Amino acid sequence: MAQENIVIRGARVHNLKEVDVTIPRDQLVVLTGLSGSGKSSLAFDTIYAEGQRRYVESLSAYARQFLGQMDKPDVDSIDGLSPAISIDQKTTSRNPRSTVGTVTEIYDYLRLLYARVGRAYCPEHGIEISSQTVQQMTDRIMELPERTRIQILAPMVEGRKGEHAKLLEEIRKQGFVRIRMDGEIRDLSEEIKPEKNKKHTIEVVVDRIVIKPGIETRLTDSLETALNLAGGKVLVDVIDGEEMLFSQNLACPECGFSMDELSPRMFSFNSPFGACPACDGLGSRMEVDPALVIPDKTKSLREGAVEPWVGKTSTYYPSLLESFCNYYGIDMDVPVKDLPKGDLKKLLNGTGERIPFRYETDGQVRQLQIRFEGVLNNLERRFRETGSDMIREQIENYMSNKPCPTCHGARLRKESLSVQVGGRSIDKVTSLSIQEAREFISHLELTEKERTIGRQILKEIDSRLGFLVNVGLNYLTLNRAAGTLSGGEAQRIRLATQIGSKLMGVLYILDEPSIGLHQRDNAKLIRTLEEMRNLGNTLIVVEHDEDTMLAADHIIDVGPGAGTHGGRIVAQGTPEEVMAMDHSLTGQYLSGRKFIPLPDERRKPNGNWVEIKGARENNLKNVNVKIPLGVFTCVSGVSGSGKSTLVNEILLKALARELNKSRWIPGKHREIKGMEHLDKVINIDQSPIGRTPRSNPATYTSVFDDIRDVYANTQEAKVRGYKKGRFSFNVKGGRCEACRGDGIIKIEMHFLPDVYVPCEECKGKRYNRDTLEVKYKGKNISDVLDLRVEDALEFFKNIPRIRRKLQTLFDVGLGYLKLGQPATTLSGGEAQRVKLASELYKRSNGRTLYILDEPTTGLHVDDISRLLQVLQRLVENGDSVLVIEHNLDVIKTADHLIDLGPEGGTGGGTIVATGTPEQVAGVEASHTGKFLRPILERDRRRMERFHQELLEGISRQAEDRTG
Repeated sequence: MAQENIVIRGARVHNLKEVDVTIPRDQLVVLTGLSGSGKSSLAFDTIYAEGQRRYVESLSAYARQFLGQMDKPDVDSIDGLSPAISIDQKTTSRNPRSTVGTVTEIYDYLRLLYARVGRAYCPEHGIEISSQTVQQMTDRIMELPERTRIQILAPMVEGRKGEHAKLLEEIRKQGFVRIRMDGEIRDLSEEIKPEKNKKHTIEVVVDRIVIKPGIETRLTDSLETALNLAGGKVLVDVIDGEEMLFSQNLACPECGFSMDELSPRMFSFNSPFGACPACDGLGSRMEVDPALVIPDKTKSLREGAVEPWVGKTSTYYPSLLESFCNYYGIDMDVPVKDLPKGDLKKLLNGTGERIPFRYETDGQVRQLQIRFEGVLNNLERRFRETGSDMIREQIENYMSNKPCPTCHGARLRKESLSVQVGGRSIDKVTSLSIQEAREFISHLELTEKERTIGRQILKEIDSRLGFLVNVGLNYLTLNRAAGTLSGGEAQRIRLATQIGSKLMGVLYILDEPSIGLHQRDNAKLIRTLEEMRNLGNTLIVVEHDEDTMLAADHIIDVGPGAGTHGGRIVAQGTPEEVMAMDHSLTGQYLSGRKFIPLPDERRKPNGNWVEIKGARENNLKNVNVKIPLGVFTCVSGVSGSGKSTLVNEILLKALARELNKSRWIPGKHREIKGMEHLDKVINIDQSPIGRTPRSNPATYTSVFDDIRDVYANTQEAKVRGYKKGRFSFNVKGGRCEACRGDGIIKIEMHFLPDVYVPCEECKGKRYNRDTLEVKYKGKNISDVLDLRVEDALEFFKNIPRIRRKLQTLFDVGLGYLKLGQPATTLSGGEAQRVKLASELYKRSNGRTLYILDEPTTGLHVDDISRLLQVLQRLVENGDSVLVIEHNLDVIKTADHLIDLGPEGGTGGGTIVATGTPEQVAGVEASHTGKFLRPILERDRRRMERFHQELLEGISRQAEDRTG
């Protein structure tokens, strides 16, 4: 009998503390708990790792070297394990050739569809291109009325200048007696001398026939002769009627545009047979960008406005610029924005003229005459010709990706783009949203033959599009680059792919699939998960979303705290059973005994605004929006409505360019007003705080600099002459040179996973013996890096500058982290909170805008409560906070809401509602408002009940005292 449970005994991975847990099979199981409590350690690093390891171990050693084996998790036993598939947020390719269509295999089916039922059209004349057999031509001609007179002509020359004497002589030799030249029948026995400088059309008269029964054989012979003579084309001149042009090739009868027989590889931008030759199928090209070459147009040429030509190591280009300006009489002291457009165009694009060039080198002045190529052409040429990686990297700083001028971003060659199905080329179909593509496929009008050929292909495409719609991704386009997808979108795409496989008996492990999903689409996702479960699969979902937890068959709450305070099973059972458990933090929030309260009052803007005008990047429809300063603002809307485009692509990049002097190029918009009210913009995202184990919370928040100062000022360090640098593990001197300060050494194991072992020299302490002999309050520098934040706070309580920085880490809920914990082991939410902490301890002048994109990712509702307190602190300091978010606990606590929509993709891109959460909740057109309304009403009742209980408690205390 099949085992009904997955039974884990003695799990000790990371912070798990000898965990024993029984997980029911063939059910939807939600693993929840505080950030850092051990959920992912149990789900991914224990259950999935062991399932994957057992599968890979069953393969040969030869196969294992290609797959890469996972480490054996530190666990006593796991029974009842099925083959495991992990669907996490880090699985999509960053390859620019990978798109939503290729990842889901929809594009492969589309290529097959176009190769089998596509119709080719001439891109110049728009007429259908088709190849015909001689038999088909004969049958078509025989349809003409009886006694119709026709001429069979072989087109030899079409609109070409010249006397064509050699061709005419060749035709005579082959025995032909007549030609039609420029529409006139001429006898070859007479002297024919076409004018040399005029364009001529010459057609050989192969035969003259009267249509009647029994001439089929003669007609076929004449057609074959004409086709051989004219390279596959024949013209039938119907006397007193219209001409008929036939072709054996897949070619345009008008202009000769031809193509090979249709095949799937013709529509692949990853194949040389289909890719646009100008951009190799990427759809874009790196080109020198004038906006990056002259980033600040308020500067003059003399002040270095042309940034790549500023002389840092050589005076060559400054001298060339001066010579150019002297020759054309251009004032070098005028701001570039005030220069005549013609002069600026000459400078950037060149003139081709030779100009006198005075250049001083090695103390000698040289006078030259050089052809001025222009700044842009100069950089393009040097980028193309240089063999130096350093110069190439320098020039890349002034380049940006632009749509390919040949294919205009379509990625394919013109022959491929000329093929249509249902009146659309393949690139036009992939530019549709998934919802629109599904409608296009379902309403496709095909002939009976085409429908028979394409029935199975269309079924596969439609089912895959349907799965994507079901997981809330209807707004994505099929040509969207996979690298631009958020973690949640990438995960849901893989989820949709797995639904299509319809596997049974599989263990699926998912990491917060609801990330980036609006409440409106949550029900669709939950239905999808239930559908996978109903097929006979086990789903273990690491999730904090309330709707998903309530829909689960079984909840496992990990905790009670985070880090070393977690790693235990706090509660498990059905949602109702967990809600009834007082010791479960998750249960308290699910039941409403604990909740994030509404603010007592909404802050009013400080009177200043940042206003975006004419935003039209991606799907934004010429949007104008005002963002108040001095308050907590939330941008909401369904997935794909344009939130990230508005905030990250336009506002953030424009502010960073103006305030932080970054090289970012903002998305399309008319102008942004109110920048003068801000000094800086800070983007706090969930990207890692470092790419290597050398980066950690102590180094990122710079508290490690202060700690090294403390050690450098100890008596022992002074006696030994140790400076601050001695206590850094990144430089020679104090670090262990055997591991170069890493504390671990990587050993490559060929077909087994790489093994990391503690350094034998320093035993993982990172420093050499002499450095470790210097101690402060009985601990050396390595001991301090091993301290948790909460312990370090007590250890350094008498040093204010260290205590202040550590306090901010503690306040954002990271008291459990070790100061030296490698950045590579931090989750996205932890990395984001480290960044928040590093901003909190800085002195504020009230002129900073903080931008956060879905900061609740990976956070339990109790973590969200703590995060909101931190964000409110930033606003109380006078700064402004702008958050993109779907989480209703964040939305309901904001001072101001900007809701985009009403739908995703082409159905979005407009402002649906703005104002306080209460005002947005009253807007019928707002999907956010519909879900926000019951939350506000529920929380008002909770607040009233809470205040009532508080008053009753105070009243009882007063009675007790008087009694």
